[in-house]
Amino acid sequence: MKIFHCDHCGHLLFFENTECVSCHHRVAYLPDLRLVGSLDPEGADNWRSPLARAAEGGYRLCQNYVVEAVCNWAVPAADDNPLCASCRTTRVIPNLADPANRAAWYRLEAAKRRLLFTLIELGVPIPNRLDDPERGLTFEFLGDADRDAPVMTGHADGVITVNIAEADDTERERRRTVMHEPYRTLLGHMRHESGHYYWDRLIAATVEIDEFRSLFGDERVDYAAALSTYYNSGAPADWQERFVSMYATAHPWEDWAETWAQYLHMVDTLETAAACGLSLKPRRGDEPTAVTIPEPVSPRPAAFSALIESWFPLTYVLNNLNRGLGHSDAYPFVLSPFAVAKLKFVDDVVGRAKVGVARQSTVAVAPAANGSG
Repeated sequence: MKIFHCDHCGHLLFFENTECVSCHHRVAYLPDLRLVGSLDPEGADNWRSPLARAAEGGYRLCQNYVVEAVCNWAVPAADDNPLCASCRTTRVIPNLADPANRAAWYRLEAAKRRLLFTLIELGVPIPNRLDDPERGLTFEFLGDADRDAPVMTGHADGVITVNIAEADDTERERRRTVMHEPYRTLLGHMRHESGHYYWDRLIAATVEIDEFRSLFGDERVDYAAALSTYYNSGAPADWQERFVSMYATAHPWEDWAETWAQYLHMVDTLETAAACGLSLKPRRGDEPTAVTIPEPVSPRPAAFSALIESWFPLTYVLNNLNRGLGHSDAYPFVLSPFAVAKLKFVDDVVGRAKVGVARQSTVAVAPAANGSG
């Protein structure tokens, strides 16, 4: 995440801000500039940025910003859609007849906006269902009360479903404990499930599939049976030698999604560290390698090695800071050389997607109905 400042008074802004706490100007994410900026009112519904490179006709605030207070993105005035680019990707919202669901909706949208910001910065395609009805990305936020059966967080055919119970900290912590997961967050869910979507878009039916199978395994193995085996028997004892997490051992699709999520964790956290000017200078030789995190390190470092070399010392600091505050590790993962090789594959795929390199295969691959977890 980049660091943002008010364009009127220079005060620090956070990605979720709707108002500058210093000068009280309205604040919004401006999609054409890819930044959070402050605005001046211009008429009933229009807003203008003082930045010279801002949209010439100004901006409108997203309808979900003005009416529902669950968004903080703007829409260029020339765009006649009342919703921002992020809100257009949500096609089912929680049932607002239950007042508690509004808070859940806000948290879900906030996590989704962080995911989309990273994807935008990485330059991968993010078509919505309006622009691409067949292959576009869309989200459904549902509660168990809305369905006859419990809602499963997962992905299928471009639709990412998230159970709104995940927006409740107490319930999510209970599930984290039951599932024996060291890390479970709304943003983590969003990143993981987006990995399933991008497997369909960037791996399936392309020449990437051969390298994918050499690293992650054959995804044609029965998915339901593989999950059943995982939940009944757990991960193999040596899982840390080959996978980023226990759940990654369940099936090659889950291995990819977990690795994809790790990659997004890394580029986002390193971008934040770089934007803050973080420099690590250990006093003794037994600490992690001294590093000044390069600027810019994200959305994608010039070389994958730069990402890895910066990541290990940063996680050492993050985990020790958390322990000093009495919390568990901020990054409870161990990246083996095999896991790093998988991350390198993700980085390569992202790089090719960004520059639009077409690597289509003539081999037909069945559509993935993946990601029920």
